[in-house]
Amino acid sequence: MNFYDGLEQYDGNIALVHDGKTMTYAGLAAQADRVAACLPARSLVFLACQNSPEVPVGYLGMLRRRAVPVLVNPALHEELLRNLMETYRPNYMWCPQAFWPGEALVTYGDYKLVALDREMPDMDPALALLLTTSGSTGSPKLVRQTYENIDSNTDAIVQYLGIRPEDRAITTLPMSYTYGLSILQSHLAAGARLILTEKTFLQKEFWELFRREQATTFGGVPYTYEMLDRLRFLRMELPSLRYVTQAGGKLSKELHFKFADGLRKMGCAFVVMYGATEATARMAYVPAEMAVEKAGSIGVAIPGGRFELMDVDGSIIGTPGQVGELVYYGRNVTQGYAQSRADLSKGDEWHGRLETGDMAMFDADGYYYVVGRKKRFLKLYGNRVNLMELEGLLAAAGFACACVGEDDHLQAYTTSEDLEGVVDFLAETTHINRAAFRAIHIDAIPRNEAGKVLYSELK
Repeated sequence: MNFYDGLEQYDGNIALVHDGKTMTYAGLAAQADRVAACLPARSLVFLACQNSPEVPVGYLGMLRRRAVPVLVNPALHEELLRNLMETYRPNYMWCPQAFWPGEALVTYGDYKLVALDREMPDMDPALALLLTTSGSTGSPKLVRQTYENIDSNTDAIVQYLGIRPEDRAITTLPMSYTYGLSILQSHLAAGARLILTEKTFLQKEFWELFRREQATTFGGVPYTYEMLDRLRFLRMELPSLRYVTQAGGKLSKELHFKFADGLRKMGCAFVVMYGATEATARMAYVPAEMAVEKAGSIGVAIPGGRFELMDVDGSIIGTPGQVGELVYYGRNVTQGYAQSRADLSKGDEWHGRLETGDMAMFDADGYYYVVGRKKRFLKLYGNRVNLMELEGLLAAAGFACACVGEDDHLQAYTTSEDLEGVVDFLAETTHINRAAFRAIHIDAIPRNEAGKVLYSELK
């Protein structure tokens, strides 16, 4: 049985903790069904996501009722939200009371269910969930996830992380983000406890809550670990901590090694993972016992999945050390994209195969390493340059930069005042004429709520 239909199997276990109050699995199922009772099956629902009990209550109710949620960030600009709503015309919205006008059909906590559009969409029977890949930009392009996608990926995550009922995961990511959602789903599938908070790891109140509720785990994107390094996280006294995870982008090899080694000395596991919304959530992981030895790697495919490397001519690469595009196969590969309400009726377009757009190689042990994005390479005066690698080298040299450009012209947007120093470093590192480089000062590198750089906002 899948986790959302089988919540009652953990009955008396505590499922959610928020503001000092707890909710059991039985209570969660009852409240979810109370919301679901007001929703017709196969209705389309916009769900404004906060790290509060109202969100899992509404989300699980929709899955149990077979209504289809669209998870949105409540911080989305009103104009962008309206654009999404005009594109998809949801039947209902589950949101905070002050977020959207309208009479409440049912309420729970600070949330209400509002009726919006009576015309039911034509949706594929397998469609379970719609997620954005663009974070806070309000793009109408959504990923179409099925019930099988959610079930298979959740089961794989529980298996390779070894999540158990006594685990207590504290939220560090928004639930509208596929990584944050996967933490919610995998821990509920294992009968574990979720500690819900809008506080961030940069606030002392977060760590006070962490210790008070004896959290055993949390997840973070690369930016999270860059900040935790500055906070001297590895010196903190966190006796309840059992394991931490990282995904949402490539962590530098240096930080990967530092946290893997430091956490091992603390008696904790560090699990680096690789994924995408298009693959529901996870595609690969580095087993904790290999975290130090394979620093810099994305690891091996999750249970039930497999990788191939594809050469430019479409042939499969079978030799360690050769670079090609990473292709993933698994039941968690989603149906494809939607860009309009009409697209919700489409069936499976990808058939379990995802071309990731990442360039990678594997070593003699079968561990994979991402070396860059297929679309994040430039040719500078005939030299092929990996922008992701350059950003890592710049960061190691003390320059926070986001690099974009076109052939023969690279722009490095940086928070450093030393623009000449950035250009000098690039020219010296690549041995390419400095005329190919331009450094541009910005106050802050734009990032979405998951910490990923928003390159489109630099141009």
